[in-house]
Amino acid sequence: MSWAAPDDILLSTSLAGFLDKKLIVLLRDGRKLLGTLCSFDQFANVVLQGACERVIVGEQYCDVPLGLYVIRGENVVLIGELDREKDELPAHMTCVSEAEIRKAEKAEREARDLKGTMRKRMEFLDFD
Repeated sequence: MSWAAPDDILLSTSLAGFLDKKLIVLLRDGRKLLGTLCSFDQFANVVLQGACERVIVGEQYCDVPLGLYVIRGENVVLIGELDREKDELPAHMTCVSEAEIRKAEKAEREARDLKGTMRKRMEFLDFD
């Protein structure tokens, strides 16, 4: 059995290069979290400082503040660094309040559910 030297451990952990940098974390449930990476472990559990959830509905978005946030590694799909000097979103996106984005989310979810129920009701029609 061989033991890794401290230098080897730093080189083998790709998240070490992201410490104290602004990141976007995509979760399994589709949420997108932004924040500064404070800490991580071998299971990809991460701690974000100044975290916020970016909610996007159509051409509207809102950053919902979360504060210090711990994310379990099994829920992480993707971690990427954000460039602090570049705009993160296209110019046509509109920033709205949290109440407005939640209302838009609810309307989008209801429209999707209605579409699903309409499709089920029309299954008896065979268009083939």
